[in-house]
Amino acid sequence: MNLLQEWKQELINNQNLQNNLITFINQYGISEIEYALLLYSSLHHEYLCKTKSSISKFDVYDIYYLEIREHRISIHTHHGTYTKHGTLAKELKFLSPYGFIKCNQSCIVSLNKVRTIHHKDITLINNETLHMSRSYATKVILAYSQYNSAKLKPQK
Repeated sequence: MNLLQEWKQELINNQNLQNNLITFINQYGISEIEYALLLYSSLHHEYLCKTKSSISKFDVYDIYYLEIREHRISIHTHHGTYTKHGTLAKELKFLSPYGFIKCNQSCIVSLNKVRTIHHKDITLINNETLHMSRSYATKVILAYSQYNSAKLKPQK
């Protein structure tokens, strides 16, 4: 039996789980399950920053943004800045499920850490300002709007 089949069987056999899911769906809607799972996974997913001589571990949720210069990635977090070698494309592939988006050619930002977007500036909750290039602006603003509308939906 594969994992999906096991989950289905658990749902069928667990009346309490069924009741909790039905209550949640009735109150918040099905789309909120996806948001709740995303939020849960981002709060409990670890990011490993590996270099030749060290390894650091922290929560994905602690990351404000990443920037790259000459294959050297700086990861700006709540606890400080970490550096490693790599590509922004690889980092974006890993972090995009957690609400990260590219805002210019050399920067990925966490939508959870954005306070405001005004013209070409993104202000983070720690008051840092990032530049948003024109070619990424529409996608960033749309993603930020969708991210916040999911968080602010009224209860039913």
